[in-house]
Amino acid sequence: MESIFRATGTDADRHFHKTAKQNRKMGNRLEKVVQQLATEAHTLRAKGIALVLSGAVLWGVSGTIAQYLFQHLQMDMQWLTVMRLLVSGLLLLGFCYGRERNRVTGVWKDPASRRDLIFFAVFGMLGVQYTYFAAIRYGNAATATILQSLECVIVPCFLAARFRRMPGRRTLFAVFLAVAGTFLLVTHGSFTTLSISGKALFWGILTAFTAAFYTLQPIKLLHLWGADVTVGWGMLIGGAVLSFIHPPWHAAGNFSPAAVPGIAFVILFGTLVAFLCYLEGLKYLSASETTVLATAEPLSAAFLTVVWLHVPLGFFDWAGALMIISTIFILALKGKHA
Repeated sequence: MESIFRATGTDADRHFHKTAKQNRKMGNRLEKVVQQLATEAHTLRAKGIALVLSGAVLWGVSGTIAQYLFQHLQMDMQWLTVMRLLVSGLLLLGFCYGRERNRVTGVWKDPASRRDLIFFAVFGMLGVQYTYFAAIRYGNAATATILQSLECVIVPCFLAARFRRMPGRRTLFAVFLAVAGTFLLVTHGSFTTLSISGKALFWGILTAFTAAFYTLQPIKLLHLWGADVTVGWGMLIGGAVLSFIHPPWHAAGNFSPAAVPGIAFVILFGTLVAFLCYLEGLKYLSASETTVLATAEPLSAAFLTVVWLHVPLGFFDWAGALMIISTIFILALKGKHA
């Protein structure tokens, strides 16, 4: 009987050690899987950061190149806007059609989506592109891009008014910084004179409002049909509408060899590639992270405007710019905590 108990105990010990060994192996495998997933997540996040930064910098660079085309080669602002919208819209829709043609054509089969898309194309896409280039034409790329950043303050203020809700302290502080920064940027602290032309200020502020509309209006379209299809059709329709005012075959300006790469960059890299990079990067990052990284656009535009085009930006310009750009960080942190 005792020998039976000893045998049973020995078998139990063997089973216990065998099970423990298997558990250790399984634990090691799980640890390796977790480490592998963490490494992949880190790699994807780094990829997202690189893509969003690339898109934002390309937008900033294209604005500075547009300033060079307008002010040094007398390129017609309306013509470049038409070409940018038409060519980029066609290429983006072609890219989408090759992947999911049903989304490209399906948006026109829904009456509500069709109406919203036309409204977005004319007042959102065409509105923000036209006003942005006009602000560059009458001012410079740095000021235009920084004033466009006021959109980040206009959007939460509009939503607060829309839903009859008092803005929080963060939003109110951001509004104060935005107003103070704009004042420093456009007046250099003077209550009697402007440091930029009245037209540059008008189009720059209008750019911020059209950018806010561009952000808020197509929310339903983005959920139903995706950003690529919505923006692609928005570009194409917006370009077609502007063609009635300025046909694309009526070009004006100094079409020297130096102008060709500049035009190509604005249309291809500054619009199509920038958008695709930004859209792809959104898959790997949070909304607050992409909002903060997008500040690379005004910063790169300001840097190139000073270094390449030798536009002087003084203390008040940089102080105002930093105050406006800081509102993006403040509101992005608010969104992250919420």
